[in-house]
Amino acid sequence: MTSQHPPTPARDEAGAADPRDVVADAPVAGGEAPTTPTSGDAAAPTEPHGTGPHSAPQRSGSAIRSAEVLVSSPDRNFVTLRVTTEDGVVGLGDATLNGRELSVVSYLRDHVVPLLIGRDAHRIEDTWQFLYRSAYWRRGPVTMAAIAAVDVALWDIKARYAGMPLYQLLGGASRTGIMAYGHASGRDLPELFDSIRHHQELGFRSIRVQTAVPGIDKVYGIAAQHTSTGSRYDYEPAQRIPLPAEEDWDTRAYLRHLPRVFEAVRHEFGPELPLLHDGHHRMTPIQAARLGKDLEPYDLFWLEDCTPAENQDALRLVRQHTTTPLAIGEVFNTVWDYQTLVREQLVDYVRSAVTHTGGITALRRILDFAAQYQIKSGIHGPTDISPVGMAAALHLDLAIHNFGIQEYMPHGRLTDEVFRQSFTFTEGFLHPGDAPGLGVVYDDAVADRFPYQPAYLPFNRLKDGTVHDW
Repeated sequence: MTSQHPPTPARDEAGAADPRDVVADAPVAGGEAPTTPTSGDAAAPTEPHGTGPHSAPQRSGSAIRSAEVLVSSPDRNFVTLRVTTEDGVVGLGDATLNGRELSVVSYLRDHVVPLLIGRDAHRIEDTWQFLYRSAYWRRGPVTMAAIAAVDVALWDIKARYAGMPLYQLLGGASRTGIMAYGHASGRDLPELFDSIRHHQELGFRSIRVQTAVPGIDKVYGIAAQHTSTGSRYDYEPAQRIPLPAEEDWDTRAYLRHLPRVFEAVRHEFGPELPLLHDGHHRMTPIQAARLGKDLEPYDLFWLEDCTPAENQDALRLVRQHTTTPLAIGEVFNTVWDYQTLVREQLVDYVRSAVTHTGGITALRRILDFAAQYQIKSGIHGPTDISPVGMAAALHLDLAIHNFGIQEYMPHGRLTDEVFRQSFTFTEGFLHPGDAPGLGVVYDDAVADRFPYQPAYLPFNRLKDGTVHDW
């Protein structure tokens, strides 16, 4: 199974790839107005990145000419930043924050894009530090998603100038392929077994297992949905409805049921298949410790997000009571969120996303830090990460030494039409491809057909009506 490939880039007489494979001034998706100043807009500041001698705009060919915030909703909402240099070289970044997309759109348009015009696109580190430190109000998912989009777009540009795939600029390949895990789910054991077999037929060699719980109407990771095209998502939680959907939850029922599920899965599929599970922050420390202990006979690859991410001390107790490997981090935004967890070796896998952690520059730092403690990567990769964000993750996966596994949920057909991509999935392994840069091209003509649609993540209530972690 392979994803769509972009057109082969043109080559100059020396054989180098021409980085200008996207029309720089193409119309913005979803009817959005360009973010660069026009004759009717307020003029861009003469020195948009400061007034000191080191802050003067760079008007060389690699200077940033424009930055556009593109919003489209083929199978779900995506926010994309497109940066274009004076040379016409284009870079893409993913700024999608599931359920809060327009917050990042506003942050980019109002507070980031005006600062980019005239900056040298090659100065990635300087730009990252400038956007992070000059805002003063730093960290947080909106800020870090915006910085991530800029960072990834600049890496894309740098690799396009070099005429090589991005992973080559990150140190080259450390492996030949990227092991991926798929998402299997079911309302009962027969449906779950069918889902596991389906993913094995697709080529997955590692499977995340989520299951319904008796007595609970809806459970995270279970509600398989069908799009109007007939394509099946194993799970797409963001729903296009006016208000967030309410779901119910009972932790005690979950703790009783889940070990039986993994016992049945192991009996059906044997001991070799790597199995994963996501607790989605819903347990107390002692509940998570109990579950981890109960799951030990079934040799999980990891137990993810068993306790709320804010309570990092919880993992000390969990670690003391179970040898089940632990993963956390999809809601983390900076390296500071990992300081205690990594230094005390309270986790085994880093689950952050390139798109929510400040981009390739920042996530590389986190993973290099984790590597000193033999902690591996498990980069977040559900369908709310666009193909741009997914490609960025794959280039990083291929280059780092401490790679563990990559989450992968194939996007729908419409999304693949908007984002023409070069990465492939074959026999359980992903590869970012060898097209220059990220290897992703944004198709404005297709994207324009799918304007933004409000969508919300659901929330949980306990049986007595108390709001609970979803």
